[in-house]
Amino acid sequence: MTDTIPLSARPVFPDLAGKAVLVTGASTGIGAAVAEGFALSGARVAVHFNASRDKAEAVAERIRAAGGEAVLVAGDVTQPGAADAIVDAAVAALGRLDVLVNNAGGLVQRVAIADYSDAFVDQVLDLNVRQVVAFMRAGSVRMTAQGDGGAIINVSSIAARNGGGGGAVLYAAAKGFISTATKGWAKELAGAGIRVNAVSPGVIATPFHERYSTAQQMAAMRATIPMDRIGTPDECVGAFLYLASQAASGYVTGQILEVNGGQYMP
Repeated sequence: MTDTIPLSARPVFPDLAGKAVLVTGASTGIGAAVAEGFALSGARVAVHFNASRDKAEAVAERIRAAGGEAVLVAGDVTQPGAADAIVDAAVAALGRLDVLVNNAGGLVQRVAIADYSDAFVDQVLDLNVRQVVAFMRAGSVRMTAQGDGGAIINVSSIAARNGGGGGAVLYAAAKGFISTATKGWAKELAGAGIRVNAVSPGVIATPFHERYSTAQQMAAMRATIPMDRIGTPDECVGAFLYLASQAASGYVTGQILEVNGGQYMP
């Protein structure tokens, strides 16, 4: 993670101290920044990863070096039963689950509609929809059993609002599902004291764009941002901490919080 914001200047929410937090896809990008942000607020963090063990270990080491608590949890979220296993592992390590951040996801690849295959469609939906549904079930069941509520934060995208860029329509549609379902889940789980919200990042400098967007595409996207720059993972962290904090956002649920430099204003 690029340290664009000094540790001393990053947001801290004191009521998150001691909370047990699971962040999926936390080895790089926004997930890594969010895991570190929770730790700086005193939360105990389960750093989930799939293939990037070394990067996840680096995140955990940075957390520990700053005096925080971090554990590693591995698993391919697209596999059957993975969500239950990952949540169970996090709870086994931390003792409970107070906050779940459903950050894992990805574009898979840019594909034109004429080239869609059934396998590609399944891959996009498995990575961006089905696994989030599974984590919603696993996380909410655990929180409900604990009996004292919790917070679930999903990750949508500005692509859910505008249909995505070239070759990214299915990814955008999957994120649209997440935004819509977040509102329904919020209503269903409100009685259990579980708040469900989503953060919708705009164009953020992460491995996502390093892999899927050319320099020309990045320049074109930047030209549509009123703040005239690409965002950083650190600049997304405050939104997650705010939505997790009962003291700061206890009356906030079913909301999609946009973090995009003014590129989209609902």
